[in-house]
Amino acid sequence: MKSHFAFTKKQRNGIFLLLICIILLQIAIFYSASSSKPDVQNSEQIIKWQLEIDSLKSIKIVESKPKIYPFNPNFITDYKGYTLGMSTEEIDRLHDFRARDKWVNSAQEFQQVTKVSDTLLEEISPYFKFPEWVANPKPKTYRATQYNNTPKTFEQKTDLNTATASQLQRVYGIGEKLSDNIINYRTKVGGFAADIELQEVYGLKPDVIKNIGKAFTVKTPRTFQKINLNTATKDQLVTIKYIDYEIAHDIIEERTLRDGFKSLDELTKVKDFPVHKIDIIKLYLMLN
Repeated sequence: MKSHFAFTKKQRNGIFLLLICIILLQIAIFYSASSSKPDVQNSEQIIKWQLEIDSLKSIKIVESKPKIYPFNPNFITDYKGYTLGMSTEEIDRLHDFRARDKWVNSAQEFQQVTKVSDTLLEEISPYFKFPEWVANPKPKTYRATQYNNTPKTFEQKTDLNTATASQLQRVYGIGEKLSDNIINYRTKVGGFAADIELQEVYGLKPDVIKNIGKAFTVKTPRTFQKINLNTATKDQLVTIKYIDYEIAHDIIEERTLRDGFKSLDELTKVKDFPVHKIDIIKLYLMLN
């Protein structure tokens, strides 16, 4: 046994050096493991900073969104619909509905027309702003009204420029709203120039206008200076409703080709002339 533990000086130095290397290696491994442990305090601080960054990002996203103000959904444009998140098909459905002179009067009706999703409707409907008479309609009061649709002679008819709201409401098809529209238009233009101007009153349908004509007519038309069609300048023509500069230019060209108009009805031959409004336009024109 003694022979197994007997070493030379050189062997003892080698064993001693090996032990030192082993000890140094153990110390290095210990410190390496200690330094690799996460710093709990630093980790908590990083998480806190990350939460603050996420919060600031959320605020920035909200602020970057366009602010929505109350609006009437009947007048949504292509751009407005896009910013609200509506698809092209949904916007087109609304425009087609309005082109038929129909109105959306509630959020539910808006969804029926456009077919927007419940999620989008819930998001934008709080900003819908309808007219006061739609949002808070007055309770209807019913009264027995005697409608007499028998045509009257000119002398028997009431002057349309002096008729009161109650007189107008005796006509079948006219209530408080339409009678107010007639009187407001009459006040705005300074009185009717002819019965045909009833077509310009908002909300009046052809059958209602026909009923009005049975009991009312213009007996004291407003006075105004008519424009001579064969000498009028472009600036004079554009003062007439429904005639813009392009149509005025075409009228003058047609007048030159015809060497003057012989009849006001010849205006229907003018390019892009609003034929459906010719009776209104003729009120303001004359021929020499």
